[in-house]
Amino acid sequence: MTRVLVINSGSSSLKLQILDTAVETELAWALVERIGEPVGTLTVRRSDLPGSPGEERTAEAAFPDHTAALGRVLELAGELDAHPTDLGVEAIGHRVVHGGPAFHEPVEVTPEVEAGIEKLELLAPLHNPANLRGIRVARELLPGLPHVAVFDTGFFHTLPAAAHTYAIDRAVASEWDLRRYGFHGTSHEFVSRRTAEVLGRPYDELNQIVLHLGNGASASAISAGRAVDTSMGLTPLEGLVMGTRPGDLDPGLIIHLIRDRGMSPEDVSTLLNRKSGLEGLAGARDFRELLARVDDGDDDAVLAYDVVIHRLRRYIGGYWAILGEVGAITFTAGVGENVARLRADALSTLGSWGVELDPEANENGSGERVISTPDSRVTVLVVPTDEELAIARACDEVLGLGE
Repeated sequence: MTRVLVINSGSSSLKLQILDTAVETELAWALVERIGEPVGTLTVRRSDLPGSPGEERTAEAAFPDHTAALGRVLELAGELDAHPTDLGVEAIGHRVVHGGPAFHEPVEVTPEVEAGIEKLELLAPLHNPANLRGIRVARELLPGLPHVAVFDTGFFHTLPAAAHTYAIDRAVASEWDLRRYGFHGTSHEFVSRRTAEVLGRPYDELNQIVLHLGNGASASAISAGRAVDTSMGLTPLEGLVMGTRPGDLDPGLIIHLIRDRGMSPEDVSTLLNRKSGLEGLAGARDFRELLARVDDGDDDAVLAYDVVIHRLRRYIGGYWAILGEVGAITFTAGVGENVARLRADALSTLGSWGVELDPEANENGSGERVISTPDSRVTVLVVPTDEELAIARACDEVLGLGE
């Protein structure tokens, strides 16, 4: 058996999961939220397995930094006999959002790799610093295990030049490595491979559109197993409408706000990263709250929802044109997996293209499933993503575990 601890470190959160990759089973799970605030919350759970009843510990306390948070997780995990050493963990995998031009594949963490991730903080200022903080804390507190960095941008390294090139001065783009990198790549690769398995189709013969729709949202076009386009760009701001990010907008808007309206670059960054998207349009970043307000006739919520659907349709249609032929459209992540109305509305104009949803299958059921009719020219699916399992598998491959 190969057992891997997967860590996803955010700016004020820490999510951990111990997985047995041989049987794709979760052994333990932990989440710390509100790190750095006066009071944070922590939950540690040992999973309910044959011969080992599940058990959970929770705590509310101040976690001033990630070191304190991980230390407390390990302490509570020890009380549940779920410490990484108790469960025979062989490696630790870390999600890193931006790999830039240097990191295309998962890689074992060394001081040189840490330095490379740190250099990319300008490209992902909300994510890479937190990801690196998690790596450093884990290497400090769990020093006897190999650590592997898995990059969100890696899957999109295959984008053709026409898709990843920005139409700006080539010298400027080259000097600063300005191009489309794409994000959520671990999810897009996992879901697209699983889609092919569900359909019983060879991965390298299937053209797909994958829609990862959560608080962060992205779309990808995958031709014969290779990503050929994706909605996020140099940073995770581009593309679809998200919980707090706007997706596509005219870059002249940014120039106008700074030059003509007196906003600082920091003000604009806050606007685009934290006060846009659903939050900016309707003051509701949670999709459940948004839909409740739509049903109540709230004009701001209705407009926000309409903008989301309009943008989705634009990307689906555009990617269809790029691929030429589409075998599958797959919805994943929190909103994509759970909001039937959004799936139906996003595809409602594609009947003339041969897309036919089965209303009952779309509205009911859970887990991975086909939600189109047998007569649909394109198969539409819901496939839950599992980025943690994908990261754990990457650790197996990089380190040669389980061989």
